[in-house]
Amino acid sequence: MAAVIVERDGEITTVTLNRPDALNTVNVDLVRELTTALDDIDRDRGCRVVILTGAGRAFSAGLDLNGYGDDDFAEERGPMVSAFERQKDIAGLAQRLHGLRQPVIAAVNGPAAGAGLALLCAGDIRIGSTASVYAVGFIRAGFSACDIGLSWLLPRLVGTGRAHELMLTGRKFDATQAEEYGLLVDLVEPEALMETARSIAQSILANPPVSVELTKVGMWAAVESGSFSATVEFENRQQMITAMTEDRAEATAAFLEKRSPEYRRR
Repeated sequence: MAAVIVERDGEITTVTLNRPDALNTVNVDLVRELTTALDDIDRDRGCRVVILTGAGRAFSAGLDLNGYGDDDFAEERGPMVSAFERQKDIAGLAQRLHGLRQPVIAAVNGPAAGAGLALLCAGDIRIGSTASVYAVGFIRAGFSACDIGLSWLLPRLVGTGRAHELMLTGRKFDATQAEEYGLLVDLVEPEALMETARSIAQSILANPPVSVELTKVGMWAAVESGSFSATVEFENRQQMITAMTEDRAEATAAFLEKRSPEYRRR
């Protein structure tokens, strides 16, 4: 059974973590398949929005503590090198998600802990089911809570004070708290989760492709920049690029003519 399922419907690609019997915990198969899927999606010009979710009752409960599944590699390379390679592979998932040119909507259907929490934080928009529950997780398993980019991502989503508390305690927090903290932008009943994610995706698709891609880049660049002036200069150049596209003219014409736009990514 595939550890990751990829389905494209028009310009929307849904990626489902598919180890439901193991709460979609992360092992070598899931990491390899998700890495390949994200690389393929990044090259797919027909895909404009990505939805990430989990199969069964969990989003992802984190690392599979029953075994990662790379014993042969560990024997070949030794414990230190193999563990470091594994660490880089897992952390690379968050980097790939964060770096996709397409916006990523995390549709959190159930428990999201450790690596699962890091993956949803690496997305751009997060919506959660009322059945979802969250935890940093790493520290409770004996590791540092700073892992898979979470020490950078979580403070920017929920604030430094709350991130410190969640990461140092490793405590669970429920869906209502996740929305209150700002981790989730919306909270819906389980049966409405995927419909809500697709509705958000359709709203994104109503905008020109290059404008969406540059907006994602610009938003994260602004978060990483320490300079207001540099951010404004970056925005100025984005405006010039988008102003020169054919899709910008089509968007304006469609708005004035009260019709649906037809974008060509030109």
